[in-house]
Amino acid sequence: MLFQNGKLMVRELEDRDAGLLAKWLSDPAVLEFYEGRDNAFDAEKILDIYYDPEDDTVKCIIQFDGCEIGYIQYYQLDDETRQAYGYSDKDGTIYGTDQFIGEPDYWKKGIGTLLVSAMLQFLIEHKKADRVVMDPRTSNERALRCYEKCGFKKVRLLPKRELHEGEYRDCWLIEYKI
Repeated sequence: MLFQNGKLMVRELEDRDAGLLAKWLSDPAVLEFYEGRDNAFDAEKILDIYYDPEDDTVKCIIQFDGCEIGYIQYYQLDDETRQAYGYSDKDGTIYGTDQFIGEPDYWKKGIGTLLVSAMLQFLIEHKKADRVVMDPRTSNERALRCYEKCGFKKVRLLPKRELHEGEYRDCWLIEYKI
C-alpha cells in the first residue's frame, strides 16, 4: 500500500490489475476525459504501456471502500519535460501526476479531490517534492475544478499539447508549489 486516507487507499499496480485497466480504458465514458474515445486500449496495449519494465513511472490502483475504482501514476519530471514546461534545475524537485476514476458510479462524489489531496501530501512528505504539476486539457473543466480545490494554480497555456480524439488540444500547465 502506498497510502491510505479514510476509505481511500492507493496501492501499486499488480499483474492482476491488467483486466481492470482494459475495462476502464475501453469505456467511452472514461475515454472522453482520458486518452480519447478513439483510443481504446486492448490487452496488448495495456501490457505495452502500463507494464513496461523500462518506465520509471510509479503506477497505482485507487481503491475506495474496498473497491478498485481507478488509476493514478506519479513520476519525477525528466529534463525534457522540465524544459518543455519552462522549469530549470533551480526550481527544485518536481513531480507530475495523472489519474482517472474508471468507475463512473464514483464520479462527482468528492473522491477525486480526496485522491489528489492525498497524493500531494504523499509526494511532499515522502518524495520531498517542491512542486507537483499536471497538464489537463483546457476543456476538462470538472478536473480543473477538482485540481484548483486542491490548491493547484494555472501557470500557463500549453497550445496543442495533447492529441485527443484526432485533434491536438490545448492544455493548462497547473502547479502546486510548496
